[in-house]
Amino acid sequence: MKLHFETRRSDSPWVDMVWTCTGGQVTSMTAVAGVRWGLVFWEQDGRAYASVTGPATRTATVPVPRGATFTGIEFALGTSLRAVPTPALVDGGIELPDTWHRSFRLDGARHETPGPDDAEALVDRLVRAGIVVRDSLVAEVLRGPHDPGVSQRTVERRFRAATGLTRGAVRQIERARTAAELLAGGAPAADVVAGLDYFDEPHLARALRSYVGRSAGQLRQGVDCAIGLDLG
Repeated sequence: MKLHFETRRSDSPWVDMVWTCTGGQVTSMTAVAGVRWGLVFWEQDGRAYASVTGPATRTATVPVPRGATFTGIEFALGTSLRAVPTPALVDGGIELPDTWHRSFRLDGARHETPGPDDAEALVDRLVRAGIVVRDSLVAEVLRGPHDPGVSQRTVERRFRAATGLTRGAVRQIERARTAAELLAGGAPAADVVAGLDYFDEPHLARALRSYVGRSAGQLRQGVDCAIGLDLG
């Protein structure tokens, strides 16, 4: 039994991805490690909910409201909420109170609940209001090699303050997610090891276990399980 995920990349510099999900009869899923914070909106039995989700450093089994439909926004690395430091969201999140069918409250103001096609419009409003902010130094570092004009210690401190994670943790988690997608697409484990610079297949297996919650064989065979990752 699988969750039905649909994802799209965003052309907004503030947004990485917009996704939708239908739970159907699934009551729990494997949550995969991820490096970005987000906003998630869902409806179940006529009631509306919203939450802020944080980066996750490990896999976990989480409940799924039966029959719920979700819309999610994953924000670009280096962005954050003015009112909540991203490190406080790591491996957790905040359910937003006072959520209605068409609106939700965030940082003391009420906003219109977005659908998957107007997520960027909501983000633009949050940015203009100063509710979503960004560390320009972290954004520069993420764009590629350059001289930031400050010490590496300062870069690492600001990177962690903005993202809640070290740059090493971000690389490890993103690599494991890429590996899972390649394996689910049929790539041999040996090719994934070589292409993503793992030491060997046991090294890949440990990363998948920690960050994805599936083995290479399960991903290649398409095991019929609910997992919070769009594997096509």
